[in-house]
This record gives sequence, C-alpha cells and structure tokens, in this order.
Amino acid sequence: MAITLVRLGIRSISLNLERSAALVSTSTHNQVKLLHTKPVCNGSVCFLQEKQRECDLTEQMSSLRRSYSKQHGRPEENRRKQQSDSESDSDSDTECKGFDRSEFWRRKMRTVHNILDIDKDGLISFNDFALFAERFKSLGHLDEQQAKEFSDIIKLTWEEQWGAVDPYNFVTVEQYLEDMHHVLNDKTLKKKAHRWLPYLFKAVDKDKSGFISVKEFKLFFECLGLDNEHAAVAFAVIDTNGDGKLSMKEFVKLGKDFFFTEDEAKVSKMFWGPLIEV
Repeated sequence: MAITLVRLGIRSISLNLERSAALVSTSTHNQVKLLHTKPVCNGSVCFLQEKQRECDLTEQMSSLRRSYSKQHGRPEENRRKQQSDSESDSDSDTECKGFDRSEFWRRKMRTVHNILDIDKDGLISFNDFALFAERFKSLGHLDEQQAKEFSDIIKLTWEEQWGAVDPYNFVTVEQYLEDMHHVLNDKTLKKKAHRWLPYLFKAVDKDKSGFISVKEFKLFFECLGLDNEHAAVAFAVIDTNGDGKLSMKEFVKLGKDFFFTEDEAKVSKMFWGPLIEV
C-alpha cells in the first residue's frame, strides 16, 4: 500500500510538471509571436506592416528558387556575383530587394513581366521567353544567322539571370522585381542586360533601312501583344526630334532607359506600352 501511494504521488507530481511546462511553452510561443507581429501605431490606429509581410513572402519565394537552381541549374554563386561586388544605391538596410525603388519603377517592371508572360499565368518560364523571341523571328525579317544569334542570346540571358532552362523554373512578379533590382546594382549584369534589344529592332525593320518608322513600330507593339493605337501614341512621344523614325541606337537606348531610370519625365516610359495598373 505504501509503495502504491508513493507511485501515485510521483505520477501526480509528473503530471503537474507537464502541465506547467505546457503553459510556459504556450506563453513563450505567444510572446515570440507577438514579438514578430509587433504592430505599428499611428495616433489612435495600430496596424501590422504589410510591406514587411511582402518582403517575407518575397524572401521565401527567393529561397525556394535558389534551392531549385542549386539542385537543377548552375550553383547560385556562379549565377550571381557576390553582393560585395555590387553597387547598391539604397540608403536603407530595412527594405527587401526591389522594394526600396519607386512605385513608378516597380510599375514599369510589372509591365514588362506581364509582356513576357506570354501564356498569362502570372509566371515567366523559359517557354514564355522563347515564345516571345519566336514572335519577332516569325516576322521573317531576320536572316538565318541573326535568328540563331537571337535564340542563343535569349537562352544565355535566361540562364544568367534565372538559372536552369527547365519548365519548372519560373519567375514570379516579386522575383522579377528582385532580379531587376539586382541587375541595376551590378555593373557586369547591367552591361549585359537586354542585349537582345538590337534583334528586336532588326526583326521589325522590315525594309532594312536601319531606321524604324511608325508603321514598323506598330509591328514591334504587335509582337508585344499590344494594339496599334498604343503604338502610334508611344511613337509620337519617344520620337523627340520629330523626324518620324528611330535609329537602332535610339531604339536600344530607349529600351534600356526604361529599366534603368526612375525619372517619370523620361519619354522611355512609353517604350513598352501603357504601364500596368496596380
């Protein structure tokens, strides 16, 4: 009997300790949760930082893609240079990549992402990228050598910026924003970015005059999936000298400036058509 009572006493003590541990664990978990979801108060109103939630989601997506690239593509360190080689123009270390640029710049990047998303599933895959190139090649104005060079550059650009040529390797809007932010902050990547622009020019230069007329610029917009009305308006704006034509140098500069500048006064904002509404 004495032994039984002792066993019951020990069991009772054990159960009490387990309950206490559970309470302490729950309390600690709640405190940690509160720590990570600390609200920001403005006067009498308190709210959670939605921007931080976006950053967290972006980082999670980036981690998944980096993991995928390591397993199925080239090692991440070969795909990107070390951050120490980058030239960052951000004054804040509290922002996630791509979010410390202006909303105007982000709208422009979303616009291009939407254009490159040929099947409109919200993601860019290498298949989208290849179909984008095929639209221009199908015009029939590139010779065989130019068409091959164009395809090779499209493939190389994909591999350098986004890794493996694989149907399951895709680029979300958030990832595109981050990647383009990275490109602008890296001298080497910035020089090589959008080197396929001259081939877009050659593809729509129907008469091979070395200049693009408004009629040929409409072909460009047609390949982007945009209508002629937008093309006429855009051409009128970007043809700053009013000579009714664009040289390859002008065309390429406008195309690159669209990605590089955050100045809303630049006419290059019209180059890829109407900016997407957010």
